[in-house]
Amino acid sequence: MKLRKGKTKTILESAIDAALLAVEVYNKPREAFRSECYISLMIMAWTRLLHAYFNTNIGDKYYYKKKNSNRYEQIDGDRKAWELSTCITKYGKLSEPAKKNIDFFIKLRNKIEHRHIDKREIDILIFGECQSLLFNFENTLVSLFGKEYALNQSLVYSLQFSHLRTPQQRTSSKVALSKDLKEIVTYVEKYKSSLSNDVYNSQEYSIKLLQIPKISNTNRSDLAVEFVRWDELSKEDRDAYEKVTAIIKDKRVTIEATNVGKLKPSDVVDRVCKALPDSGFNMHTHVCLYKLLKIRPKSNADDPFDTNTEYCHYDEVHGDYVYQDLWSEFIIDMLKSGRATVEMINKSCKGKENWDIKAFII
Repeated sequence: MKLRKGKTKTILESAIDAALLAVEVYNKPREAFRSECYISLMIMAWTRLLHAYFNTNIGDKYYYKKKNSNRYEQIDGDRKAWELSTCITKYGKLSEPAKKNIDFFIKLRNKIEHRHIDKREIDILIFGECQSLLFNFENTLVSLFGKEYALNQSLVYSLQFSHLRTPQQRTSSKVALSKDLKEIVTYVEKYKSSLSNDVYNSQEYSIKLLQIPKISNTNRSDLAVEFVRWDELSKEDRDAYEKVTAIIKDKRVTIEATNVGKLKPSDVVDRVCKALPDSGFNMHTHVCLYKLLKIRPKSNADDPFDTNTEYCHYDEVHGDYVYQDLWSEFIIDMLKSGRATVEMINKSCKGKENWDIKAFII
């Protein structure tokens, strides 16, 4: 589609500019606000892309109207245009995984808007979703306005450093997580766990990339990087791919699934007692501790899934809670270091000890 000069072309060009700037910011190796900037710019890009589509198809009518009135809502004297969530609904042609991907970022943007995030933990958690957000944008752009507006001719695959974080670095990072960042990490994990397998495994929700150096005898004129479309692979290649990706999928076990590697409360108590046989730790102390630290909600809570997912998950099938290894490790470390004792925990639970146990949560 060749667009003449006018409002639609201006809006569309600003959408493309926002997407390109989002990629530019994201790929800068020393960018401190990578995720915040990328998300904000891509939401702007998506919004303007759909505004351009509406301007072409329904004219200048993509604005909110006042209730029971034909008059438009206004902000600072200007009509209030449809926000992205409304645009997605009005457009109505995106796949479910693509819609879930955008919904994920709209809600995440609202969470990070008023928080200062000084860690790169989020970048690692949402890389696949970020890539899909961009791919979906370009696919929609091309389907609506034609291949001449494709972005891929101006983009290259970003360079990657070879060394991943060590287990020690990951542990240190978890210890240093701020309260704001913990809340965002919890949101990301809960959102992923709430998705159906069909949506989560879709490349339109989250791109799963596996980097393998090409060491075969290839032609010297071949590209160094190749992107292979899933729907173009043979069954044999798909089976081989599934075997490899089975060991690298980054989704945590869903709350409803079998609890591989999770601990029952009695398992937590047994581990602590084996590590510290003279501590006096028992099930009563364990109950006191998860209540004091709000690791899980009270019984019969409105939202049983409102757990601290670093340590605890709700098992919907069995209607109870299971714990992470990190929870038992945290308890052992706290008691072993002398920062707390079983007596202090029990007294605090009864309100007889003026001790802020919350200061010891990591």
